[in-house]
Amino acid sequence: MAAEDLALSSEYEVTCSICLGDFKDPVTIDCGHNFCRACISQCWKESQPTFSCPHCRETIQQRDFPPNKQLGNMVSLVKQLRSQEVREPELDRVCKRHQEALKLFCEEDQTLICMVCRESRAHRAHTVVPIEEAAQEYKEQIQTHLKRLRKEKEELLGCQCHEEKTSRELMMELERQLMVSECTRLSQLLTQEKCLLLARLGDLDKEIIRRKEENASRLREENACLGALITELEWKCQQPAPQFLQDVRSAVSRAEEATFQRPAFASFKMGKKVWRSPRESHGWRAPRELLDSFLLRASPWMGPKYAALVLFFALAVCFFMLQGTHPAKFANVSLDVDTANHRLILSADGKQVRLGYNDKDLPSNPRRFDFEPCVLGSEGFNSGRHYWIMQSIGGAGWAAGVARESVNRKSQLNLHTREGIWVVYEPVGDFRTHTSPENALPLNGSPKKIQVYLDYEGGQVAFYNAENKAPIFNFTASFSAEKIFPFFVLWDRRAEIKLHPPDME
Repeated sequence: MAAEDLALSSEYEVTCSICLGDFKDPVTIDCGHNFCRACISQCWKESQPTFSCPHCRETIQQRDFPPNKQLGNMVSLVKQLRSQEVREPELDRVCKRHQEALKLFCEEDQTLICMVCRESRAHRAHTVVPIEEAAQEYKEQIQTHLKRLRKEKEELLGCQCHEEKTSRELMMELERQLMVSECTRLSQLLTQEKCLLLARLGDLDKEIIRRKEENASRLREENACLGALITELEWKCQQPAPQFLQDVRSAVSRAEEATFQRPAFASFKMGKKVWRSPRESHGWRAPRELLDSFLLRASPWMGPKYAALVLFFALAVCFFMLQGTHPAKFANVSLDVDTANHRLILSADGKQVRLGYNDKDLPSNPRRFDFEPCVLGSEGFNSGRHYWIMQSIGGAGWAAGVARESVNRKSQLNLHTREGIWVVYEPVGDFRTHTSPENALPLNGSPKKIQVYLDYEGGQVAFYNAENKAPIFNFTASFSAEKIFPFFVLWDRRAEIKLHPPDME
């Protein structure tokens, strides 16, 4: 067993982290990690012009990889130890109880037995087969699982390469969009759009990196687990029949339970979301597509000679954008008393609402929120760009935004986009959104005066700090030709919501 222990303890040292097999023509790169020459050469070709170590992600400049002869010798030694392990003496094949040869295998008890044991009460009613026949049957089962596991391992390696390629392409796309945002920044007339775009680019950058790291880590773990299981099962199949049949059912169970869970990869839809801004409309699309086309061709290789041309082109595009831009209309929102929950108290002018202590006796109305303390605005929108300003008074425990006309009004309500509700809310002093997963918004303080922006055709619901125009959050939505209403919720009796009329805007 000494050879077996030594071989097992050396498995990690002689395993390539890319193919998870024994090193073949091992080489060492600048950071000190070792790989098969064919594996690292393939990674280098796929990662040009920049190349990083698949193990530690350090950037590598070299192109010629020196061989590691000592490691090659160690691989040969471990292979010799494995062969010695297979040739070790077989287990004692004599029944300890009857001193007869162990020629049979009991399926129920999963143990080797002799002919005398076969006729005993303990095994008389059991299924008993010759050991070679039992070994062959289980080997066939394991070989079937091995075939599937090897295929899944190949798919996993393909997914890993796809993730690396997709991440690189997304980062290139992100760089191009950052350049577009820099051109947009040249025009002070687009300051609000610039802030929102840069905020989204930052969020997208973090999301790409986070998803890449999560997927890469998960893929590495899945790859390592499958590699270890395949190695264990291959080693198990090389054992003599008596030793192989020991604990064989456990090996089969582990093979059956092993599955490859594919992660959710990043998609180009993430990048496309960055372009959409609250003022985007049909009038913006033609000049913006021209700028996109120009920058996509030039940005990866742009040198100083293009700088003046980009500046001129960006300013010209900004001019044409402004020619086709129609500012959003201020919506003089009032609260609809017919939709207000019986616990809400509305002001006479419909501009303020708070949560009361007692339920009011209100007439039944199909438009009223019977279960949740919600209220809609009196006017809905099915076209155009609109905004309104609301102020929170008294503290947390409120939500504000927009909702579909068909929103659920008669039972418990989940303030989520899938319910046709797009809101920000302040539960206990911090701003949040109901997305998947729920977002805690990184704001400096809690804005008390909030501007809600609705672009119906553009499918946008955006929230800004009304005092400094800083972006809070932006939803991309599909309204499906349904009317959209201002939407408000109160949970805390200390909180109030006040709507600002046009003269206070």
